[in-house]
Amino acid sequence: MTPPNISLHDKQFAPYLSAAQLQATVTALAARLNHDYAGKQPLFVAVLNGSFMFAADLMKQLHIPCEITFIRVASYQGTGSTGKVQEVMGLYEKLTDRHVVLLEDIVDTGHTMRMLLDTLGEHKPASLEVATLFLKPECLQHELELRYIGQEIPNDFIVGYGLDYDGLGRNYPDVYTVI
Repeated sequence: MTPPNISLHDKQFAPYLSAAQLQATVTALAARLNHDYAGKQPLFVAVLNGSFMFAADLMKQLHIPCEITFIRVASYQGTGSTGKVQEVMGLYEKLTDRHVVLLEDIVDTGHTMRMLLDTLGEHKPASLEVATLFLKPECLQHELELRYIGQEIPNDFIVGYGLDYDGLGRNYPDVYTVI
């Protein structure tokens, strides 16, 4: 059962999207990926930590031969982006001539995605796309072609389903917004 409100650190959060709504979004993305990557054997690169629940649920619904690996980057502090992306854990798989799909929990400023697309693009993949659960279009500071977007949301700070507030809140199956 979804708690009516949750308290994390110094902030209160109210329910925003239910686990059922999130699963419907993931199912729709998986259907598109299954169709678009049929016969291609893509490599999915999940961006940790936030995308772990999204990536796990998405992978369970992919019915194509594929692989997954993980990269960790950080650009958040508290409830806002620092604007600086720091690669924490590297990517060791060969990307040349592979179909690569970055899995991200949320794209807001686009700093992380711009850095990852530029960095991974240097390895000359056959294709390089982004699948993001959430997009905050009014926050976007980079021109990005995002082919797979689960939902566009307003510029509200959200937690749950892998997203956190200073380390807390990732464990909730639903998404909450700050009140």
